[in-house]
Amino acid sequence: MSYIKFEEDRPLDIIPIGRVAIDFNPVDYYKPLSESTTFKKYLGGSPANIAVGMARLGRKVGFIARVSDDQFGEFVVNYFDKEGIDISQIKRCTNGEKLGLTFTEILSETQSSILMYRDGVADLQLDVDDIDEEYIKKSKAILISGTALSKSPSREATLKALALAKKNNTAVIFDIDYRPYSWKNNDEIAIYYNAVAMQSDIILGSREEFDLTQKLTYPNQKDEATAAYWYGYGAKIVVIKHGKEGSTAYTSDGNHYTIKPFPVKLLKSFGGGDGYASAFLYGLFEGWEIIDCLEFGSASAALLVASHACSEDMPSVQKVKNFIKESKEIYGDMIARG
Repeated sequence: MSYIKFEEDRPLDIIPIGRVAIDFNPVDYYKPLSESTTFKKYLGGSPANIAVGMARLGRKVGFIARVSDDQFGEFVVNYFDKEGIDISQIKRCTNGEKLGLTFTEILSETQSSILMYRDGVADLQLDVDDIDEEYIKKSKAILISGTALSKSPSREATLKALALAKKNNTAVIFDIDYRPYSWKNNDEIAIYYNAVAMQSDIILGSREEFDLTQKLTYPNQKDEATAAYWYGYGAKIVVIKHGKEGSTAYTSDGNHYTIKPFPVKLLKSFGGGDGYASAFLYGLFEGWEIIDCLEFGSASAALLVASHACSEDMPSVQKVKNFIKESKEIYGDMIARG
């Protein structure tokens, strides 16, 4: 059953909005960050990773963002261009703002942490004048990352993109993407997360992220009640993730579908969420059943946590399909299905 009706005559499938960063992942991992000396540089930031993931899966992807007017800005724009992502709406900052830098610590297969440099970052300089209605009209969907709502002027620019998407029948996907930096307090988070969630067709987040979103209304609900709450505002699909326990997609007709993580030898404990989102959304654009979308997303997530990078290691359709096939040959046909 199709829960989302995309405008099929549009040239772009999806336009993520917001955060582009630089990731530095240690090559000498499984030790504290203070002892790591060698790093590999990658394009990072959740919306950017999802954009690359969907482009690798063959979808037509745009992007709306501000980046730094320097060598790192040049790096990310060139990277997007190489991946076939439309870069026409990526603007350079004019007041010296820099891209956010992320240094990751990989202590063990299951213990990772992130050291962020996010003061005066370029992505939060996205301005209302950067949002072009004609561009929004070219896409079947926009993807809003919660981080883009954390500060002005990015906050207002994102809300403008939301309004224009609703006006032009462009589907709205909200990846809550909670990051503690930049926010003043939890009330502020709830106010702006709610403002977007109330107008979204698809909402993806962890249990913690949904609790933050509903802090001022109905916090600490059970998953089924959370999904029902957002159905009341028009959401068609609500995906609630529980880490190693798996995730469930709740649909507006009252059904739900559960997936478990695929068994995999972990390298790190981050990056899987962006692979999951891009592959799950790919399945929706393909018109698949929800359980198949979830399986594809779970498989992509497994591949990402088993690899060193996020954006650079986003898999192709065939790689995900091969992984699912090989996993089922080893573990059984229903290995990941709840």
